Amino acid sequence: MPASVLHGPWSRVDLHLHTTASDGSLTPVQLVALARERGLETISVTDHDSTEGVDDALARAQGSGLQVIPGVELNTDAATGELHVLGYYLDHHHAGLQARLARLRAGRLGRGEGMVQRLRRLGLDVSWERVQEIAGIGEGGAVGRPHIARALVEKGYVGSVREAFDRYIGNDGPGYVPREKLEPAEAVQIIRDAGGVPVLAHPADIPDFDTLVPGLVAAGLEGLECYYGLYAREVVARLVGQARAYGLVPTGGSDFHGTDVIPDYHLGGTPVPPEVVEALEGRKGRERPVSDPLQA
Repeated sequence: MPASVLHGPWSRVDLHLHTTASDGSLTPVQLVALARERGLETISVTDHDSTEGVDDALARAQGSGLQVIPGVELNTDAATGELHVLGYYLDHHHAGLQARLARLRAGRLGRGEGMVQRLRRLGLDVSWERVQEIAGIGEGGAVGRPHIARALVEKGYVGSVREAFDRYIGNDGPGYVPREKLEPAEAVQIIRDAGGVPVLAHPADIPDFDTLVPGLVAAGLEGLECYYGLYAREVVARLVGQARAYGLVPTGGSDFHGTDVIPDYHLGGTPVPPEVVEALEGRKGRERPVSDPLQA
């Protein structure tokens, strides 16, 4: 990995970050402290199916000059596979949003316990209680597969989180259990109902992109995550072109979870143009025009 990514200079903007409120390894307070240490100006806390870390992040950043955008990441399912939809600038205390997130997290609990049971039937002595401890259940945490993966690493069954996914809990693994289904357009609407700006996350490998996106644009999608993780320049350029074609804001972020979860994705390690923030904020509360999205 290039030294510039490992040691800076860091991007001033990172709009895709996870904390212990879902499957990240840093608390919201630790995340903000690291962002300030690296000189970032704007971040968003986008935990899976949870906004429980947003208030702590906002409080820690207050008066520091670091802007924290309330966010969330919703896991959804399309005909050809799993898609994630990010939400920005939402009212993270919105009653309808919180009711739906609570339901999704409850589903994650049942799914996680089912995966642990499958692993135990395979002869892997993984404790459901330990998985919940890793996830921070009782402190607003949401169970995700990385928590189960970390429990497998602790027991010595695998050497890394990635190996746990590859051998046991990936979509084709013997320990995999599907989760509650949520349609991408439904996730877009949930975010918009809470006053947020919906963005399609890490879209480079979506096989039916040009079939899927027009419908999401019509549903209210406002952005496309073009600057993501370790995307190569040519991939970024292609996605920016697609965002412009569909009238979407090209956004970006590292998808940082902590170096013990996804080692190569560093907070601030993905170059994101600062003007993305103003463009994204400008979409708050915007009514979608009734037109061909390609002409937007």
